[in-house]
Order: sequence, then structure tokens, then C-alpha cells
Amino acid sequence: MDFLDIHTHKTAIQKGVTSIQSLSLTNDIFLAMPKTKPISVGLHPWFAKIDHLEFQMKYLTVVANQTNVKQIGECGLDRLRGENLENQIIILEKQIELAEKIQKPLILHCVKCFSELIAVKERLKVKVPMIIHGFNKNEALGKQLLDKGFMLSFGTAALKAASGAAKLIENTDHFFLETDDSDISIQEIYQAAAILKKCSVDELKARIFADWNKLNLKN
Repeated sequence: MDFLDIHTHKTAIQKGVTSIQSLSLTNDIFLAMPKTKPISVGLHPWFAKIDHLEFQMKYLTVVANQTNVKQIGECGLDRLRGENLENQIIILEKQIELAEKIQKPLILHCVKCFSELIAVKERLKVKVPMIIHGFNKNEALGKQLLDKGFMLSFGTAALKAASGAAKLIENTDHFFLETDDSDISIQEIYQAAAILKKCSVDELKARIFADWNKLNLKN
């Protein structure tokens, strides 16, 4: 069984790894979208502009229906970068609407906006899975997000034994693992997580793929 890397910005295909490459239409809009390689596609909050939203959503809607598009995103909210928060929420809500319509999970970027993200989820009563990628905050916030129905994906923070990510891995059975833009391999991240879970890497791979298969509502 392959390793599942649920969120990566790397383009190389690795043997024994199923990688979901994240592409931002706001950054890569003029590139030809892969037709077979598993990808996620969305409007990243760093680059998305409210003035271009109508055009970009039309394009995203076409691309998102490709069978190799496994997730919508990364999309989300970032208090430190991008449009003002009000506009970011509008841009995010449009992508949530699309994800609900085509029944694909959302992969989310969130920086210092977790209360706003929870509020959006509750107000829109979002049904599709919402996965917060690269979670590296404290255990209490992670538990709150899990209680609100979000799923979490952990990257290199899993390698730090005292991190909130490591503690959450120890105490929950449902999470994903990713490399994002790190040079650390997905294999190393799985090995660290397996030690935290006191299980074998193969057991961890099976558990994560089982969760992934449940999430893929339409694929």
C-alpha cells in the first residue's frame, strides 16, 4: 500500500507515494492542469482577489469537475496576508458552495482565523469534509476543531515530540499526513506518527487510506 501525502506543492511523482499536489488557480492559472495526476485546486487566500472572483470561480468550476481533482483548495483564511478578512470570507464561501455542489472535500489554509473558520462552517452548515492542512497549533485548539467536525492533517510538526500535533496524533485515530512544501519525506513523517501511535507504518497507512476512501464522496 502506498503512502498518502494529502497535501504537497511538489511536482515530482514518487514511487510508492500517492501525492495530492496542490495547485492555486491564482498562481498557476495559465498552466495546463494535469488530467490524471491527483490534484487539489482552489483560490489560495494569499493570492485570491475579490475583483477577479467571478472569472476565477468560472474557471475553477470547470477544472474542479475533472475526476483527478480530489479536493477543493487549498483555500481558507489568513489574517496576516492577502485580501481583508471580509473579502477572504466571501472568496472562501464561494469555494465551499462549489465543494458542496460537486461533493468534494475542502483542504483548508488557516492562519489566526480559526474562530472565523468555525463560524463559517456553522453558518453554512457545511456537509462536505473540511480538512485543515499543516495543523501545528496547540492540542486544545486541535480538539476544539475536531469537536466542530473538522479533520486535521499534520506535516513536519509531527516530528516534534512536544508539539500539539504530536499530542493530537497520540490521542486521535482520524488524521492525515502531508509534506506541504517541506524537504522532509512523507515516509519520515509516517514513521514519526507510527511511533506516536505505537503501531506499524503499514497499519497507519491502512488506517489513513480507509479514512481517505470514506471522504472521497464522488471519486
